[in-house]
Amino acid sequence: MAEPASRKMHYYRYSNAEVSCWYKYLLFSYNIVFWLAGVVFLGVGLWAWSEKGVLSDLTKVTRLHGIDPVVLVLMVGVVMFTLGFAGCVGALRENICLLKFFCGTIVLIFFLELAVAVLAFLFQDWVRDRFREFFESNIRSYRDDIDLQNLIDSLQKANQCCGAYGPEDWDLNVYFNCSGASYSREKCGVPFSCCVPDPAQKVVNTQCGYDVRTQLKSKWDESIFTKGCIQALEGWLPRNIYIVAGVFIAISLLQVRLPCPLWLPLSLWAVPVPFEPDFRPGKTLVALWGVGRLAAAGE
Repeated sequence: MAEPASRKMHYYRYSNAEVSCWYKYLLFSYNIVFWLAGVVFLGVGLWAWSEKGVLSDLTKVTRLHGIDPVVLVLMVGVVMFTLGFAGCVGALRENICLLKFFCGTIVLIFFLELAVAVLAFLFQDWVRDRFREFFESNIRSYRDDIDLQNLIDSLQKANQCCGAYGPEDWDLNVYFNCSGASYSREKCGVPFSCCVPDPAQKVVNTQCGYDVRTQLKSKWDESIFTKGCIQALEGWLPRNIYIVAGVFIAISLLQVRLPCPLWLPLSLWAVPVPFEPDFRPGKTLVALWGVGRLAAAGE
C-alpha cells in the first residue's frame, strides 16, 4: 500500500557540507584539548573553594568585598568546558547546531575582546579610574581571602610596586592603617611583597614591612617600593607593546581561524538542495517534514 502523501518525508542536504576527514579530526583534536583545559580549570576552582570552605557556605563569596580569583577561574572553566564539548561533538558528528553555537560564540568572544581593547585605548582615564577603584577595594579585603592575598602579592613583586598609587594606599586596610584606633602588629606597615628584596637573604622575611611607614618618607625607598602598581603597569605596556600585539594576534588566530575556517560558514548557511537517491555516509542531512503535504496540495 502506498504511503499517504501527507506522511511523506523529503530529505535535503547541504551541497557543500562534506568535510575532509583530516580537517574534521584536526578540529576535534583542537577542541578536545580545549575541553580538557576547561575540566582542569573547573577542578582547580572547585578544589580551591573546598579548601576555603566555600562549597559548604556559598555566602562567603558575597561577603568578600574584593574579588575572589577562584570565581574567575570557574567562569573561564565553564566557558571552555561548554565550548570544548560543543566543538568536539559538533566536529565528530558534523552536527550543524553545535558547530553554529561553537563558531558563533568564539567569534563573539573575539569581537568582545577587540571592543574592550579599543575602548580601553580610547577612554584611558576612565579605565585608569576604574582600575584604581578595583585595586583599592581589593586592598581592603587583602586579609579576607588567601587567593586574593597571593594575587596582590604576585602583582606587587612582579612589577616592583606597592599599592595603587603608592604605599599610603595601604591605609585603606584595617590591619595596615596608621590610625590610633588600630592595634594590629602590622599597623603603619605594608605587605612583604612591597619590600625591596635582599639578595643575601635566602628565606623571605614576611615581617620586612612592619612599621616601615613610621619612618621618614624620604627613607621609604631604601626598604620598600614607592611606585604605585598603576604607574608600573602604565610604564610596562609601552615597553612591551609589540609583545602584547603579537600575543593578541596569535590568540585571535587560534580563536577564529582554526576552529572557524572558511568552509564552516559556507556549509552552515548553504542553501539546501534536494537529496539524490545515491546516499553516501558523511553527508549532513536535514529532514524537512510537511513538504509532502505541500506537494500534494499543489497537485
